[in-house]
Amino acid sequence: MKHFLDIADWTSEDLGQMLELATTLKTEWQQDGNPAVLKQKALAMVFQKPSLRTRMSFEMGMQHLGGHAIYLSPAEIGLGKRESIADVARVLSGYVDIIMARTFDHEHVLELARWSAVPVINGLTDYNHPCQAMADLLTIYENYGRLEGLRMAYLGDSNNVTTSLLMGAAQFGVKMTIGSPEGYQPEEQVLDKARKLAHNAFSVEVTSDPQAAVEGVDVVYTDTWTSMGQEEEAEKRRQVFPPFQVNSDLLRHAADHAIVLHCLPAHRGEEITDEVADGPQSRLFPQAENRLHAQKAILVTLLDAMPKAKKGKGGKGDKKDKKDKKGKK
Repeated sequence: MKHFLDIADWTSEDLGQMLELATTLKTEWQQDGNPAVLKQKALAMVFQKPSLRTRMSFEMGMQHLGGHAIYLSPAEIGLGKRESIADVARVLSGYVDIIMARTFDHEHVLELARWSAVPVINGLTDYNHPCQAMADLLTIYENYGRLEGLRMAYLGDSNNVTTSLLMGAAQFGVKMTIGSPEGYQPEEQVLDKARKLAHNAFSVEVTSDPQAAVEGVDVVYTDTWTSMGQEEEAEKRRQVFPPFQVNSDLLRHAADHAIVLHCLPAHRGEEITDEVADGPQSRLFPQAENRLHAQKAILVTLLDAMPKAKKGKGGKGDKKDKKDKKGKK
């Protein structure tokens, strides 16, 4: 049994297969709908932090695939307070086939996985956000038809999203530059972890110069300056981050064909302007939709429910593939 807690836990080959599967599932959904490969399967969704995209994408993803999702609010469980995390994991394991948890403390997700008898998906922690990174990589791949050798700049607070982007960039050979103010840059241990995963063209640079960060890049990515749990720092951060705002002037330093990403929710007028968020280079909403399709691929992979009769893009396998697989489980 395998969990989906950190992109660094998976090989680039496995992640590549997941992205390919996400593409297939997305095409299937747009054409005829997905086969009910998760029929009679149930997902428990444990939330400490609220979210529009995480809840909707997992709930609709299970529905598209014939399964069922159950939302559990912070008040219903009181993870680690009302009941121990180990007990929650063991109880849920007796009811459902898979668990998704969106928590503050990364250790809470790790402990859920430690005690769970079913796969656990990290829906976000203060440390990382692997499901978001998979949707980001899918969006970039859709735009360029490749990942290796592309250049991506991340601007703003080096947070949980940055961590997973780094791990994804390392696995797929994307060259990454992080533009963050001093004091808000990635921890050295995170950078070292990414470098150890390094695949082919991957490299990472950190700078406090936002223009230098985006110079000639293919992808410009930003996120909110103040994440959930950091509200007391909001005013201080508003004084520090304005030079890192993704606006039309800054975007001119990127490649002409560059796309702009944001994991949302966006604080328009702070980390990104309306002009850019709603402009021709924005991919914010295809990116948000891709949470659905990337997570369907994660669910299918973890539950070993790969459609047997549908392979490749659009869900159509060639005759040779079908012949080769005849008689195989």
